[in-house]
Amino acid sequence: MSVKSAVWPKGIPELGQTAERSREVTSRDIQLFTQISGDYNPLHYDEKIAGKTRFGGIVVQGGITSAILNALVAEDLPGPGTVFLQVNWSFKAPVRPGDRITGKVKVTKVREDKPITELETRVFLADGSLVLEGDAVCYTMPIQS
Repeated sequence: MSVKSAVWPKGIPELGQTAERSREVTSRDIQLFTQISGDYNPLHYDEKIAGKTRFGGIVVQGGITSAILNALVAEDLPGPGTVFLQVNWSFKAPVRPGDRITGKVKVTKVREDKPITELETRVFLADGSLVLEGDAVCYTMPIQS
């Protein structure tokens, strides 16, 4: 059970606490991410070119894969008001349009004097294949309703 304090008014996250969320990645995600980022790499659009690479076909941008972790920390654990201070991610396998991905986080360290949490971060495909792993440091600001 989390303990409430002035630093963590909604309760301090517990060591080992976990959360996850899933979503299907679509071709539309590639289009939207391209509009935001300007990333027109043919690996994301040109089936002929992408098919000749070691990926063997279209892959989504890494920012789409890691975005599920943004939603996870902002909505679930630690929750609203949370932003990344630092991330260290390693991309292990491609994600393609139509893949279902699941982001998972686990609390590995919590500061009691400041609302800072360290997390183990991972993203998996529906078949259990690891596509991203690493860690993150997060800061949680109090949100007034």
